[in-house]
Amino acid sequence: MTPRLRLESINEAALAALAVGDRAGASTAQGLTFPEAFPCGPRSRFITWQLQRLRPEARNAPWTVRAVRLREGGEVVGHVGFHGPPWMVGRAEIGYSIFAARRRRGYATEAAQALVDWAFTQDQAQVFASVMPTNTASLRVVEKLGFAQVGEQIDDEDGLELVFAKDAPPA
Repeated sequence: MTPRLRLESINEAALAALAVGDRAGASTAQGLTFPEAFPCGPRSRFITWQLQRLRPEARNAPWTVRAVRLREGGEVVGHVGFHGPPWMVGRAEIGYSIFAARRRRGYATEAAQALVDWAFTQDQAQVFASVMPTNTASLRVVEKLGFAQVGEQIDDEDGLELVFAKDAPPA
């Protein structure tokens, strides 16, 4: 929870429905309405990827995707999560997306900050974010959250990405 948002883990049944394009079934399974902007369907590698990371064991669930919902009214305005559990993907790496109609209100920063704070309570010493150099909004989010650029990488889908990291605060 944040002052304006609820970050709700998406359950396996909802992810499975989204993966096959059943938005209504996913909404029923999760108990919320997944808007048209939410990734859905067999061509959504993002959802399939999240489902594959969730299935091996229950302890992976907190490290997968969460719906970003407004606390007031419950509308889903985006999604936030990790690329997978740190033990599965090699590091705690966050990702976030706020739907176009709800951007420029600070939701991405608020949701990402909550996720980073949560990761640090799970004994993660560092959290990463990979951002395309042309994604000005996401670059601003990592800047506001105090991430520092630590390198670059080439992503199969997105091409060049700048890699940022944030260390856990001293104990």
